[in-house]
Amino acid sequence: MNFAKNLARGVILVGAFVGTAAHAQLRFEISGVGSTQIPVAVAAFADESIAPAQVSEVIKADLERSGVFKVIDAGGAISEKGPIDYGKFKAAGARALVAGSVSKMADGRYDVRYKLFDTVNSGELSSMNQATLERYTRLSAHKIADDVYEKLTGVRGAFATRIAYVNENRAGRMYRLEVADADGMGVQVAVSSNEPIISPSWSPDGTKVAYVSFEAKKAVVWVQDLMTGSRKIVVNQKGSNSAPAWSPDGSKLAVALSKDGHTQVYTLNSDGSGLRRVSNSAGIDTEPQWSADGQWIYFTSDRSGGPQIYKMPAGGGNATRVTFNGSYNITPRLSSDGKTLAWVSQRNGDFALYAMDLASGQELRLADSATEPSFSPNGKYLMYATGAGGRKSLAVVSVDGRVKQRLTTNAGTIREPNWGPFMK
Repeated sequence: MNFAKNLARGVILVGAFVGTAAHAQLRFEISGVGSTQIPVAVAAFADESIAPAQVSEVIKADLERSGVFKVIDAGGAISEKGPIDYGKFKAAGARALVAGSVSKMADGRYDVRYKLFDTVNSGELSSMNQATLERYTRLSAHKIADDVYEKLTGVRGAFATRIAYVNENRAGRMYRLEVADADGMGVQVAVSSNEPIISPSWSPDGTKVAYVSFEAKKAVVWVQDLMTGSRKIVVNQKGSNSAPAWSPDGSKLAVALSKDGHTQVYTLNSDGSGLRRVSNSAGIDTEPQWSADGQWIYFTSDRSGGPQIYKMPAGGGNATRVTFNGSYNITPRLSSDGKTLAWVSQRNGDFALYAMDLASGQELRLADSATEPSFSPNGKYLMYATGAGGRKSLAVVSVDGRVKQRLTTNAGTIREPNWGPFMK
């Protein structure tokens, strides 16, 4: 990975996100579990066979994939309205029980109901009723899994979120910006091109993605509306336009531009107006990322001789170096709670994913052969690109390094993941 090539890397066929589905789904392979797992029994939902998605199976898969839960077979269907044999599940080692039902409403929607029971104290922990369209039954299941995750861990679940990434078929010279559910299902094509697409970045409200395309034979920053398929150029200055990143409130973008001769960090309004240079060095400043509170911009700079991570006030000003271990540190990413910095470091000839507790400065090596990290919106996982021989896939690792997942596809090489925000 050459630092200068990270500054930027087009698009001729654009389809509305809502209408274009990809044939190949991503597949998850799970390895590793958390240091302690919470035992949860998940029962089949009463009458769930009438729905296009088996709600209980989606919930089980979500909870198992997180590495946080040990899923126990409940031994049959249990409605949320039925009597609960708390002693049975407590004896089986389950701390909680998930039960529910699915019914079809007169207007064609599905009524998905669920309750979470505390088997230790013999009581109800949570409940949820959802009236959902047929195509959103999997989403209903993800929302239930999110509720289970939050009630039993105290942390908001991220199963009902989406990811964006680039799917590249070099042999056919085709590049696609794809969006999928966080479990790799429901893949849809947002943009298709025979020119490279790089650096997708979700807007905080989850309705848009900024990205870089090369359709003009140079790097230009676009913003795509995922619901309508409409898109517009937001930055097309002289030279390279690259590395878009949204501010936490969605009102601004930070970008890396070479308009003044060498690449520096700029900010602008999300509609493309108000361009302003905020970094000032004799070297290369690139890969900007906003802090969770919007007060700082972290970025990569070679001002000290080799690429390192720095931070500066979002409005510009003196920059402070953040990384000191290793001579090649790039691609900063910040967790949503502002506590953790993740980045890629080249050490001993390999690119590895590191995370740092910003309060203590303590570093943890999370994954080898890793590039292009992106935090889950709850800050508990990192998705990244990995692979050898030029063929990349995506992987996920928990911030403590214990849980690892891999997403694969038989359709091209997938890279440049960006984990979307919580949906409202």
